[in-house]
Amino acid sequence: MIGRFGFNKDSFVLEIASNDGYLLQYFKQHDIPVLGIEPAANTPKAAIKKGILTNITFFDISYAKEMMEAGRLADLIIGNNVLAHNPDLNDFVEGLKIALKPDGIITMEFPHLLRLIESNQFDTIYHEHFSYFSFHTVRKLFGSHNLELFDVEEIPTHGGSLRICGKHKRNKSTKATNRVSDLLEEEKSAGLLDLKTYYDFSKKVESWITL
Repeated sequence: MIGRFGFNKDSFVLEIASNDGYLLQYFKQHDIPVLGIEPAANTPKAAIKKGILTNITFFDISYAKEMMEAGRLADLIIGNNVLAHNPDLNDFVEGLKIALKPDGIITMEFPHLLRLIESNQFDTIYHEHFSYFSFHTVRKLFGSHNLELFDVEEIPTHGGSLRICGKHKRNKSTKATNRVSDLLEEEKSAGLLDLKTYYDFSKKVESWITL
């Protein structure tokens, strides 16, 4: 992210669900100001011991407005494996929009629904996840809050995940990569826009469970 977008000591990086500060410590090593947001009671203590400023709270519209009122909007907002855990997606994504500088970048990671269905990974579905996302769906979600996804990477974690990059729609400085259109077409070809695909997946899971 530093190499691609040129973040430096004048930037501000916010990580939502920052855990023990493991990722933020590397931005800090480059003298980039950071802030972690982590609702758990224990892990933030490890981050704070490492000198990583961490707020023990949840991220939502209310928190984002506090950032805006304080004049501290983010150049980069990171959220790895937090989007799927959120019960109020519209509140969360609207908060991202509010907390992001006009030319800022959002990056999120989450398990990819296409890989889950392809590999019959039904055992990765559990109660802590409120949602499972196709790229089509998350693009529509962000778009409804005037945020545009301009890049996407497929990564191997959790049986196949997506790392998305987003920005304000009005920010025209970054064009969408071919990976965006390529993945949209792949998902469409795989039937993710057809309800029958999900009914068939349900039947496949049931047949495996009864073996």
